[in-house]
Amino acid sequence: MATYTERQAGSRLADFIGDHAQVLSIALFFALCLLFFGAMTTTFLTSGNLLNVVRQAAPILIVAVAMTLVITTAGIDLSVGSMVALINALAAIVMASGLDWTLTLPLMLVAGALIGGIQGWFIAYQGIPAFIVTLAGLSILRGFALYLTEGYSIPIRDAAGFFWLGRGEVLGFPVPALIAILIAVLGFVVMLRTQYGRQVIAVGSNMEAARRVGMPAKRVLASVYVVSGVASAVAGMLIAARLGSGSSNAAQGFELQVIAAVVLGGTSLMGGKASMLGTVLGTMTIAVIGNGLILMHISPFFTQIVTGTIILVAIWMNTRLFDRPWRFGRRKPA
Repeated sequence: MATYTERQAGSRLADFIGDHAQVLSIALFFALCLLFFGAMTTTFLTSGNLLNVVRQAAPILIVAVAMTLVITTAGIDLSVGSMVALINALAAIVMASGLDWTLTLPLMLVAGALIGGIQGWFIAYQGIPAFIVTLAGLSILRGFALYLTEGYSIPIRDAAGFFWLGRGEVLGFPVPALIAILIAVLGFVVMLRTQYGRQVIAVGSNMEAARRVGMPAKRVLASVYVVSGVASAVAGMLIAARLGSGSSNAAQGFELQVIAAVVLGGTSLMGGKASMLGTVLGTMTIAVIGNGLILMHISPFFTQIVTGTIILVAIWMNTRLFDRPWRFGRRKPA
C-alpha cells in the first residue's frame, strides 16, 4: 500500500528566490554592467551620459513592452524594425507635404495599428505561423520605406512641438524616457490587473483550452500584433522627432534588440509566462551594454555579437535553469 506524506515547503526566502529567479538574475546582471562600465570609463556614470542612455533606450522599451505581449502568446514579431522605419519615413513625408504634426501623430498611430492588424489577421484567423508572417512583413515594410524615400533621408522642418517629443526635457528628464516609462507602467498594469492580460497569458499557455472555456482566443491573439504596430509607430515618431528627419534606414537591427530585451527579462518564448519588470531591466541592460562598449572605444558592430549572445544565453537559461523547481535550505513542514 502506498504511503502518502504531507507536502513540505521551503523557507519563504527560498520560495521567493525560486519564483523570481529570472528577474533577480537580470537585476544582478544589470547592476554588474553598471559597475563594470563605471569602473572602465570615467564618463559612463555621469548624469549626462545616463540621461542619454535612457533617451536612446526609450524607443526600444516602448516596442519591448508590446513585444512582451506578443511573445507571451508564443508568437514573435520580426517586423517591428521595418515598421519603425516605415512610420519614421511616412511621418517625415506627410509633414514635408504640409500636414501639421498634431494631425500626423494620430494618423501614424492608425497606420501602425492597421499594419499590425493585417499581420494579426493572417496569424490568428488564417493559421499562418507568426514567424513567417512577420518575416514577410520585415521585407515588405522595409521595401515600402525604401520605395517611398528612394533611399534618402526626408528632413522635417518647422515642427518645434514635434521635435520636443524627441529632444525635450521635463524637470531635466528626457521626454522620450517619460513616454516610455508611462507605457511600461501601462503594460505592467495590463498584464497584472486586467482581464485582457490574463487572457493573453491563457492564450500563450494553451490557445485551444482558452477557446474552449469561452475566451475570444483568436481575437486576443490578433490584438497583440495591433498593439505591437501601435508601439512601433510611437517609436518611429520619437526617432524622427529626435533626429529631425525620416529615413528608410532607421531602426536597422531594432527587432534583435527588442527581442533580446524581452527574453533576457524572463518572458518565455514558449508562451504563457511574462515579466514586464524583466522587460524593463532587459531593455536597460541592452542599452547600457551598447553605450558602455562605445565609451570603451570598442567597435559598435561588436554590440551585435553581444546582443546575439545574450539572446542565446537567455533562452538557454529559460529552458534549462529557470523552468525547473528550485528549493534551497532546510525544508520544514507546511
